[in-house]
Amino acid sequence: MTDRRGISRRTFGTLAGAGLASLLEAAGKKIPIGVQLYSVRTLCARDLPGTMAGVAKLGYKGVEFAGYYNRSAAELRKMLDDNGLKCCGTHIQIDTLLGDNFAKTVEFNKTIGNRNLIMPGLPEKYRSSIQAWRDTGKLFNELAAKLKPEGLRAGYHNHSAEFQAVNGEVPWDAFFGTANKDVIMQLDIGHAVHAGADPVAVLKKYKGRAKTVHVKDFSATKKGGDVVGEGDIKWKEVLKACEKSGGTEWYIVEEESNVYAGLEGIERSLRGLHSFGR
Repeated sequence: MTDRRGISRRTFGTLAGAGLASLLEAAGKKIPIGVQLYSVRTLCARDLPGTMAGVAKLGYKGVEFAGYYNRSAAELRKMLDDNGLKCCGTHIQIDTLLGDNFAKTVEFNKTIGNRNLIMPGLPEKYRSSIQAWRDTGKLFNELAAKLKPEGLRAGYHNHSAEFQAVNGEVPWDAFFGTANKDVIMQLDIGHAVHAGADPVAVLKKYKGRAKTVHVKDFSATKKGGDVVGEGDIKWKEVLKACEKSGGTEWYIVEEESNVYAGLEGIERSLRGLHSFGR
């Protein structure tokens, strides 16, 4: 039997089923959400296993470390596995990848199951001028080349200064214009907007390079502006750009304002992301 357009019910059912399968497949590929544990650093220092369990209970899929609270790689891996969490990154200092430290850092991160080694800042000599930023981009190329055979990646995380022009040039562009595509870009949305940058434009300019993104809101006037959805950032546009242009593999919540106690801040940010369909 056919409908008025000549399509059989069986064919229509097949097409509808295929469409549903595609939708389900797309839903299965939703970008996972992790949390930067610096957001709950006081809790981590007091009770790291309990905090990791709490993070997992909220619904987070991964954590990014910023310090290890005197725990071994094996201890951290057990906590991750016990709670069904992935390590979506670590914030480290550049000297941990230089000289004799390199091999130890590689081994540590392999043990905890992390491939994203992110530097959230640099000593003065690496950022003292636009030329220094270019030279640092070359250094990151070298580090990325050494890490690649190990299955690991080097990356850089911005604060506000990277988007503030120096003699007409933007440090972020000097760095990522020199660093190749093996150096990943961890774009902190809140810090970028605070500096006056347009994160959508940045994501489009450096297509496919924002493998992990810090989802942090910003407001110059609102209390709790770090929490996703409680600031002024146009999240629908930003998240769409992450997915269409950024090549984003992880959304990572970072809540630095300390406006909310305990896990409440990161819980509110997770709810905020869910409200935008993520």
